[in-house]
Amino acid sequence: METSLVLLKPDCVQRRLIGEIIGRFERKGLNVVGMRMLQVSPALSREHYAEHVSKPFYPNLEEFITSAPIVALAVEGLEAIRVIREMLGATNGLKAAPGTIRGDYSSSRQMNLVHASDSPESAARELALYFPGEQICRYSPTLTGSFRAADEG
Repeated sequence: METSLVLLKPDCVQRRLIGEIIGRFERKGLNVVGMRMLQVSPALSREHYAEHVSKPFYPNLEEFITSAPIVALAVEGLEAIRVIREMLGATNGLKAAPGTIRGDYSSSRQMNLVHASDSPESAARELALYFPGEQICRYSPTLTGSFRAADEG
């Protein structure tokens, strides 16, 4: 089992796509084990995007991510990091395949609706930023047996 951070970005919230995106993850058999709505501060943005702070595009990124509320999700499942990123599609919505979240709903590189962790290491770091302490509620849905065989995890 893996847990990934997923951020439903300001454009996702503003466009009222929160339920649609969460529904896609749930229909795939992934578990939402943490959820909170918040306004990202400039300080949190700098922590989250630490590797980008010195890059020329960062000021626009910070302005965007702090412009409206986001929904932070902790999403758990088998190979969740890879599965979620494949569900999102290419970063640029214009290049994302139809059927992916970005391919269906985005036409921008920056305003691409959703962020998801790209590795177990980044997931651990990012989850700690948005879900400090004991804010993740792990559980086994009664439907788990309908999504995968018992020997699959």
